[in-house]
Amino acid sequence: MAEGKLENMRFDTDTSTQESEGRQKLRSWLNKSLRVSMTDGRTLIGVFLCTDRDKNVILGSCQEYIQDPDNTSGEDPRVLGLAMVPGHHILKIEYDDITANQIM
Repeated sequence: MAEGKLENMRFDTDTSTQESEGRQKLRSWLNKSLRVSMTDGRTLIGVFLCTDRDKNVILGSCQEYIQDPDNTSGEDPRVLGLAMVPGHHILKIEYDDITANQIM
Protein backbone atom coordinates (compact mmCIF):
# COMPACT_ATOMS: atom_id res chain seq x y z
CA MET A 1 0.00 0.00 0.00
CA ALA A 2 1.38 3.39 -0.93
CA GLU A 3 2.20 5.74 1.92
CA GLY A 4 1.00 8.80 -0.03
CA LYS A 5 -2.62 7.64 0.13
CA LEU A 6 -2.66 7.78 3.92
CA GLU A 7 -1.60 11.43 3.88
CA ASN A 8 -4.66 12.37 1.81
CA MET A 9 -7.13 10.83 4.28
CA ARG A 10 -8.72 13.16 6.76
CA PHE A 11 -10.27 12.01 10.02
CA ASP A 12 -12.85 14.24 11.67
CA THR A 13 -12.86 13.14 15.28
CA ASP A 14 -13.82 16.51 16.78
CA THR A 15 -17.56 16.17 17.44
CA SER A 16 -17.62 18.60 20.37
CA THR A 17 -19.07 21.38 18.22
CA GLN A 18 -22.09 19.29 17.25
CA GLU A 19 -23.25 17.41 20.35
CA SER A 20 -26.38 15.37 20.05
CA GLU A 21 -29.39 16.17 22.21
CA GLY A 22 -28.84 12.97 24.21
CA ARG A 23 -25.21 13.82 24.90
CA GLN A 24 -26.21 17.30 26.06
CA LYS A 25 -28.80 15.76 28.42
CA LEU A 26 -26.19 13.39 29.89
CA ARG A 27 -23.72 16.24 30.32
CA SER A 28 -26.35 18.27 32.21
CA TRP A 29 -26.87 15.32 34.59
CA LEU A 30 -23.18 15.07 35.56
CA ASN A 31 -22.69 15.43 39.33
CA LYS A 32 -26.47 15.57 39.87
CA SER A 33 -28.45 13.20 42.07
CA LEU A 34 -30.26 10.56 39.99
CA ARG A 35 -32.78 7.87 40.84
CA VAL A 36 -32.31 4.63 38.88
CA SER A 37 -35.14 2.06 38.84
CA MET A 38 -33.96 -1.48 38.13
CA THR A 39 -35.64 -4.57 36.69
CA ASP A 40 -35.48 -6.46 40.01
CA GLY A 41 -37.48 -3.79 41.87
CA ARG A 42 -34.55 -2.05 43.55
CA THR A 43 -34.02 1.69 43.33
CA LEU A 44 -30.57 3.27 43.46
CA ILE A 45 -30.05 6.92 44.30
CA GLY A 46 -26.64 8.48 43.78
CA VAL A 47 -24.57 11.10 42.03
CA PHE A 48 -24.24 10.50 38.28
CA LEU A 49 -20.54 10.22 37.41
CA CYS A 50 -20.37 8.57 33.97
CA THR A 51 -21.83 6.15 31.48
CA ASP A 52 -20.56 4.11 28.52
CA ARG A 53 -21.70 2.81 25.15
CA ASP A 54 -23.34 -0.22 26.75
CA LYS A 55 -25.57 2.11 28.81
CA ASN A 56 -23.89 1.13 32.08
CA VAL A 57 -24.11 3.90 34.67
CA ILE A 58 -21.67 4.78 37.46
CA LEU A 59 -23.21 6.35 40.57
CA GLY A 60 -21.21 7.83 43.44
CA SER A 61 -22.42 8.07 47.06
CA CYS A 62 -25.04 5.52 46.05
CA GLN A 63 -27.78 4.13 48.31
CA GLU A 64 -29.90 1.09 47.51
CA TYR A 65 -33.60 0.95 48.37
CA ILE A 66 -35.49 -2.33 48.25
CA GLN A 67 -38.86 -0.55 48.38
CA ASP A 68 -39.91 2.83 47.06
CA PRO A 69 -37.58 5.46 48.60
CA ASP A 70 -40.52 7.89 48.92
CA ASN A 71 -42.22 5.43 51.28
CA THR A 72 -40.88 6.39 54.71
CA SER A 73 -42.26 3.29 56.46
CA GLY A 74 -39.76 1.04 54.65
CA GLU A 75 -36.41 -0.07 55.93
CA ASP A 76 -33.25 2.05 55.89
CA PRO A 77 -31.28 2.20 52.65
CA ARG A 78 -28.13 0.16 52.18
CA VAL A 79 -25.08 2.32 51.49
CA LEU A 80 -23.20 1.10 48.42
CA GLY A 81 -20.81 4.00 47.82
CA LEU A 82 -19.54 3.77 44.25
CA ALA A 83 -21.77 1.52 42.14
CA MET A 84 -21.85 0.36 38.53
CA VAL A 85 -25.38 -0.31 37.28
CA PRO A 86 -25.52 -2.59 34.22
CA GLY A 87 -27.47 -0.92 31.41
CA HIS A 88 -29.62 -3.97 30.70
CA HIS A 89 -31.01 -3.81 34.27
CA ILE A 90 -32.09 -0.16 34.08
CA LEU A 91 -35.80 0.54 33.65
CA LYS A 92 -35.86 4.27 34.30
CA ILE A 93 -33.48 7.10 35.18
CA GLU A 94 -34.80 10.34 36.61
CA TYR A 95 -33.44 13.45 38.27
CA ASP A 96 -33.92 13.12 42.04
CA ASP A 97 -35.15 16.50 43.33
CA ILE A 98 -35.85 15.22 46.85
CA THR A 99 -32.31 14.00 47.58
CA ALA A 100 -30.74 16.97 45.82
CA ASN A 101 -32.64 19.38 48.10
CA GLN A 102 -31.62 17.41 51.20
CA ILE A 103 -27.93 17.58 50.27
CA MET A 104 -27.98 21.36 49.75
